[in-house]
Amino acid sequence: MPEPQTPTFRSPSEPTQRTFPVAAVGISAGVIAIIISFLVALNTHHHSARPNQPQPLDPYAASLTLSGIAMSESTSLSGGKSTFLDGHITNRGSQTVSGVTVQVFFRNDEGMPPHLETLPVAVIRTREPYVDTQPIAAAPLGPGDEREFRLIFESIPDNWNTQLPEVHITHVNTR
Repeated sequence: MPEPQTPTFRSPSEPTQRTFPVAAVGISAGVIAIIISFLVALNTHHHSARPNQPQPLDPYAASLTLSGIAMSESTSLSGGKSTFLDGHITNRGSQTVSGVTVQVFFRNDEGMPPHLETLPVAVIRTREPYVDTQPIAAAPLGPGDEREFRLIFESIPDNWNTQLPEVHITHVNTR
């Protein structure tokens, strides 16, 4: 007895009705609007900081003294070079300092604008078996306190004049 053959193509017994996915499009548009708003807010905040441009000194900077500044270098096994700027920071003001941001100007002798680095100050926690640093917030500087600090630079331009760079305190967190 021959098997019944099923047709290769069948027409659907009931026509399907396609509808526009209004809910999915609405949710997608909402998510896109939130993402765009976030990116615009982030971009606006980014432009206000401008780490590549010189910033004004923080008002509390007059109460902080940077002294004993010295430079050193280290080469890693992979051939990279790090430059260190070590010194002492003293809080001569009446508030406790929980964070300091500096701008460091590496000048050149070619008449070009200096290379500028903006970074937080890290205080030296230990020197043995190696120099270990931590943010100032981990051990805030009270009035009259003094600590050793270290700034680490991974890339300084070749045209730097090898003189001690200028260090400007541009932001201080106090409490």
